[in-house]
Amino acid sequence: MSRVLLLILDPDQLMGSKPVEDLIEASSGVHFSGFHLDGLISSTSEVEQPTTSAEDVHKQPFVIGVAGGAASGKTTVCDMIIEQLHDQRVVLVNQDSFYYNLTPEELTRVQEYNFDHPDAFDTEQLLCAMEKLKHGQAVDIPKYDFKSYKNDIFPRRRVNPSDVIILEGILIFHDPRVRDLMSMKIFVDTDADVRLARRIRRDTAEKGRDIGMVLDQYSKFVKPAFDDFILPTKKYADIIIPRGGDNPVAIDLIVQHIRTKLGQHDLCKIYPNLYVIHSTFQIRGMHTLIRDSQTTKHDFVFYADRLIRLVVEHGLGHLPFTEKQVITPTGSVYTGVDFCKRLCGVSVIRSGESMENALRACCKGIKIGKILIHREGDNGQQLIYEKLPQDILNRHVLLLDPILGTGNSAVQAISLLLRKGVPESNIIFLNLISAPKGVHVVCKRFPKIKIVTSEIEVGLNEDFRVIPGMGEFGDRYFGTDDD
Repeated sequence: MSRVLLLILDPDQLMGSKPVEDLIEASSGVHFSGFHLDGLISSTSEVEQPTTSAEDVHKQPFVIGVAGGAASGKTTVCDMIIEQLHDQRVVLVNQDSFYYNLTPEELTRVQEYNFDHPDAFDTEQLLCAMEKLKHGQAVDIPKYDFKSYKNDIFPRRRVNPSDVIILEGILIFHDPRVRDLMSMKIFVDTDADVRLARRIRRDTAEKGRDIGMVLDQYSKFVKPAFDDFILPTKKYADIIIPRGGDNPVAIDLIVQHIRTKLGQHDLCKIYPNLYVIHSTFQIRGMHTLIRDSQTTKHDFVFYADRLIRLVVEHGLGHLPFTEKQVITPTGSVYTGVDFCKRLCGVSVIRSGESMENALRACCKGIKIGKILIHREGDNGQQLIYEKLPQDILNRHVLLLDPILGTGNSAVQAISLLLRKGVPESNIIFLNLISAPKGVHVVCKRFPKIKIVTSEIEVGLNEDFRVIPGMGEFGDRYFGTDDD
């Protein structure tokens, strides 16, 4: 059984404490006064290597479970997370939607029905809906009517597959099968008096109940169920949020962690030297354009250049730097950093030459070498030509090739650089798209180099071409395709 450590987020404790990055990447043996994510970051040994089929590399959504007592502020926490993740596709699934319909006999004595008991929920239907969403299928979620106690009064709500699924409910951690679906488990911890006051306001205003009925139900069912079923599930939480929506610092840290995990491809969990730039709708839009077979050469070059510039800038961020102080025009001292001076680029002819302009725009006067590798069949590669800076062994090298497919050309290029005396850790391989096979080949053979890419592909077809890919990049960029 995995060990779960729980710590409480509190703004007063967190202000002025360790940076967010330290908290996010905390090891399981360390306690912080405010945040702990033990068990959320998968270890390399536990992750199986993905295959290159489309089904296997289907991007799994990030599922967040939000539990807590009734009126603890779960919905507010969910709304705040959704608001901050405005650039991601997020859907909310409420456990309340999966209450069983009351039978005619139960309706005659509805005051005796315990809505806070695990048996009140149709967990099988919830599991079915969640499995479909996790596998990219849309589902129709029922909407429960708390006045008629039926889930077929209102039209069902269509929920489409999304990047993030938030599953909210008082007993969402009770069933281990539901817990196993979650990437992150949050427990909203609010004082019992506050929860009771909120429940009275909510049930009288929204559900048409009188105060006497609310208090009677609370003492007979709600409080005992909280003590017996809800509170014990607190131990399964990865994160505990005191005061719910009144704790914005907690929400901010959670959203930062979600963004970090959303930006990670499964291969990044296997190879720490693989970096995929954070995807936004802007980046996905540019990929859509350059992958479209109907895109004109002018538009292809324009948007490819934009993406290449982003990859180059990200790659430069992995170079070493030194601290430097300067005097600003106001006479103040600014402490910053000085860029790495010993740097050069090496492009793999000819597609790699498309990345040279972006590198020159970022690094004035940079030296750029050339490597020409001829493809022999599907797996063989032959080095035809190389022209590199004479002092390349003393430089950090940005290797440029927009497509990482089988990885064979990359292995030839990197092997040449190593023979020239370049330390493996001084090589940063920049490309636009990478096939999983190429990533496996390069990262296994050269674990110290860094790969920076903008998207991981589905795989390779029978002709060893990247799919979905973008065609022959060099032909489309330089205008030498058949069209």
